[in-house]
Amino acid sequence: MPRFPATARPAVRALGASRIREVANAAMGRSDVLPFWFGEPDAVTASFIRDAAHRALEAGDTFYHHNLGSEPLRQALSAYLSARHQPVSADRVAITSSGVNAIMLAAQTVVSPGDRVVAVVPLWPNVTEIPAILGARVHRVGLRFAAPDATGARWHLDIEELLEALTPDTTMLILNSPSNPTGWVMGSDPMARVLAHCRERGIWILSDEAYERLVFDGSRQAPSFLDVAADDDRLIVANTFSKAWQMTGWRLGWLVLPASLAADVAKLIEYNTSCAPGFVQAGALVAVRDGEPLVHSFVDELQTRRDTLVQALREIPGVSCDVPAGAMYLFFSLEGERDSLALAKHLVRDAGIGLAPGSAFGPEGEGFLRWCFARPVEQLRSAAERLAGTLAGR
Repeated sequence: MPRFPATARPAVRALGASRIREVANAAMGRSDVLPFWFGEPDAVTASFIRDAAHRALEAGDTFYHHNLGSEPLRQALSAYLSARHQPVSADRVAITSSGVNAIMLAAQTVVSPGDRVVAVVPLWPNVTEIPAILGARVHRVGLRFAAPDATGARWHLDIEELLEALTPDTTMLILNSPSNPTGWVMGSDPMARVLAHCRERGIWILSDEAYERLVFDGSRQAPSFLDVAADDDRLIVANTFSKAWQMTGWRLGWLVLPASLAADVAKLIEYNTSCAPGFVQAGALVAVRDGEPLVHSFVDELQTRRDTLVQALREIPGVSCDVPAGAMYLFFSLEGERDSLALAKHLVRDAGIGLAPGSAFGPEGEGFLRWCFARPVEQLRSAAERLAGTLAGR
């Protein structure tokens, strides 16, 4: 009998392995490496959230829940979102098993093999690989690192280039603002222009708003497509409890979508994960209901950490960086460096600093490194000193 090799289908085999993980693996077993590669806050989830989940477990909440999530949590998110945007009814909210699961579900709902998907990059690789896994073609529109504008920002989106890329044969646009890895934040006016253009051409928008609360202009809220869209627009907004409430390991997210999609998304959730754990949802309910002081204090601390790191890096010759308007990352370059993966491994080996290579976020990120600044100030200063010393000795 003929024997066939056990191989994955081509779309899966074509996926690149995570270069962030590759750098982290290079530091395996070393306690002297200061880790800044992953997008994760350093603090344990707040006790009032953990206590709520513990109470739910003690009460026996270990059974299946509704595909779309518990009604109390969906109602709480409806109130939370409506207070910050236009009204969002609970029947438009779906609870998902992590933010990245939310993005996968959104793509599975509307993207088919051969579809054209446009993404604004550089971008967390999971977001661009998901449509590729589904057999779609991904067209990339790059942010540009240029001279500071009137606000001091150096990362810019050419809105005309983006609109030109959104041709009538495009199925979906993927946007992430505030941006991982650049910290770029899209304004309300460009969002309105993009929405009008997509509405006219029947293009879906998938807006990844995982960092919407992590902005440093005092607004406590980044602009959102939910501010300008109608209930029945072809808009899906993905979000997560991981960042603002410091719940990365809880693996819980949500979608806001047209109510007409809810039944289809419920089916997909059934066939993906069935439902999110009830005790995790119980913790999230308390987070969204009572967590505003936590979010505010976290953002204030992040801003201090961001400013500390920017000041330290700007004192190092050859470093070019923006002051990120949002998220928790500083995306910077070193003069003359073109192989970010090799540089990141070199810094692990010789400086004991763990950074993410810019190439992990696509070719547009080559020559850059991503530094997650959600770490203590003294650790940031110590790592910057190590970086300066290592570069001076090269």
